[in-house]
Amino acid sequence: MGTVTEVLALIGSDEPLGVVERDEELLLAPPHAGHLPVKLWSDHEPLQVVHYPQEYVEEAFAAPRSVYENAGLRVEWQKMEGRQPFYHRNCDVDEIGYQIAGERTLMTELGVVEHRPGEFSRIPRGIGHDNYGRRESHLLFYTPAPVAEVAEAARTSEAVSPPFPGWVAKPANEAVTRFMEGTGLDVVVFPVDEQRLLDRVHVETERMRVFTKAATPGVTWVYATASFRLGSVLLPSSDGREYRRTLDADEVQYQVSGRRTLVSQRGVAELGPGDLVRIPMGVAHTSFGTEPSEHLSLLADRELVQVAKSTGTAEPCTPELLAGLRA
Repeated sequence: MGTVTEVLALIGSDEPLGVVERDEELLLAPPHAGHLPVKLWSDHEPLQVVHYPQEYVEEAFAAPRSVYENAGLRVEWQKMEGRQPFYHRNCDVDEIGYQIAGERTLMTELGVVEHRPGEFSRIPRGIGHDNYGRRESHLLFYTPAPVAEVAEAARTSEAVSPPFPGWVAKPANEAVTRFMEGTGLDVVVFPVDEQRLLDRVHVETERMRVFTKAATPGVTWVYATASFRLGSVLLPSSDGREYRRTLDADEVQYQVSGRRTLVSQRGVAELGPGDLVRIPMGVAHTSFGTEPSEHLSLLADRELVQVAKSTGTAEPCTPELLAGLRA
């Protein structure tokens, strides 16, 4: 297998803590057998893959599906055809959305965004909002406010009335929720005048900013706090010669487009569009791919628990498998 490079990374720094040369076969091998009568280390399960189809599948409205969570972050997947049943306002978190497929009108007190695939936006804590989806799917990231936007925005929300063709103000409810103390705990739900709510855009000076996917190879970070980072990664191709070990954060990757092979100290997983995988803190990994691919990268400084059902499991890495990837 030969010698490879391992980058030691930290969540809050773009510069590596260090770079180590490794024997790749040893890096991916199980530990040597111990000579003591006691077990010296734990057994760990291989990487688990969660898949949601990017193509819209018809079904009745359902609540967002939780995928990963910890005390300071929740990741959800949602698909929509039509309106959601209520306006929503967060008590404790900023709400970040990433548009996977289809079209979605995000209408808020800070204006309207017409979302297209590959776009991010952040709804600040305390801002009322609703969605109108057309055979669409998106990811949601909830984390304590405030979240910094660290990329250059492509555009901003706008004052648009009506927010979408055919919209007419109707009786509606507003749900106020807290997200970091349970699964979307509603504090109070009450009737609301949606025309008055949306008209707040004319007195609010702040606007939401919309960000697009990475345009240059490598990682483009979009959002950050001291304990969280979210961005997109563009890989033209990769021969897997550079491994990465994040010492202080779990990483979740969502495959946006293209196919690649994720090789790690917890096994090998084939990833295609719609796949999510969590790489635990401190586990070295790399990617192999012969075609361009794009994925989202989320870093969290506390262990993320997978609450969604796994759809795939990484297989053990062998010298033969790696040789085949490099053939």
